[in-house]
Amino acid sequence: MGTAFIIIIVIALFILMSSFFTVKQQSSVIIERFGKFHSVRNSGLQLKIPVVDRLAGRVNLKIQQLDVIIETKTKDNVFIKMKVSVQFKVIQEKVYDAFYKLEYPHDQITAYVFDVVRAEVPKLKLDDVFERKDDIAIAVKRELNEAMTTYGYDIINTLVTDIDPDIQVKNAMNRINAADREKTAAEFEAESSRIRIVAKAKAEAESKRLQGQGIADQRREIARGLVESVEVLNNVGINSQEASALIVVTQHYDTLQAIGADANSNLILLPNSPQAGSDMLNNMVASFTASNQVGEMMKKNNKKIVKPKPIEPQSGYEDDTQPETHQ
Repeated sequence: MGTAFIIIIVIALFILMSSFFTVKQQSSVIIERFGKFHSVRNSGLQLKIPVVDRLAGRVNLKIQQLDVIIETKTKDNVFIKMKVSVQFKVIQEKVYDAFYKLEYPHDQITAYVFDVVRAEVPKLKLDDVFERKDDIAIAVKRELNEAMTTYGYDIINTLVTDIDPDIQVKNAMNRINAADREKTAAEFEAESSRIRIVAKAKAEAESKRLQGQGIADQRREIARGLVESVEVLNNVGINSQEASALIVVTQHYDTLQAIGADANSNLILLPNSPQAGSDMLNNMVASFTASNQVGEMMKKNNKKIVKPKPIEPQSGYEDDTQPETHQ
């Protein structure tokens, strides 16, 4: 009697304990009665009939993420691998549909992602895939929402998190980028060199201009000094030819003195003799005198030339012959 009572108490306690169960936050429990759907229980302490009711399963209501890696081809025949992250959750009001209508939601979502990506990416070139990855993600989300809402799933967001072309394609893209940057750097260097050359040319032109102006001023002053020297020599009874010859000889000796002042000069003047100065002076005086004589003769010859008077055109003439008369 005592043993049977204890057994009954234990069985009663076991049945009582199995009648209660708890449901965690952000989850739901499916209750079946004799194998048929009975109810959906949400978070908290719940009660069921032992033996009659059973927990068919638990549904997670949290946001989940599924990463799908797809290999596809672009319009310019480049194979790439794309990683698409799909964030989704079960709609609380459609827990029944999510549990009974779809057995493998991850496989279903993966199939739709493959279908959309392989329909969109082949329309784009490789560069456009990188630029329009958001458009691809929006297309995936739109297609998934239309399909998965029927099964009680809500697509929160889709993200194209990685685009990985073939390693050879990536190396080629890197070389193109490097070449483009080198081209830009060369253009900047060429422009900088051009600016330096133009500035240097301008500086040289200005230097030449100032140098020429200085030489012109120097020659002008030399000429003015020569004129004054000739006037001074004329005042002491030396004519212009002799004065000019004397000035040239003086400049000749000044030049020799300047050359001799340079200790490292290897210049040799040939021919050269002690009487070279007097010979130069005599020759120059003779040449100036001859030049003046030639000039005087040319002036006299120009005066003797008489220009012929122009012939005036005649307006008409008289004919002495009489016209014959015919009787």
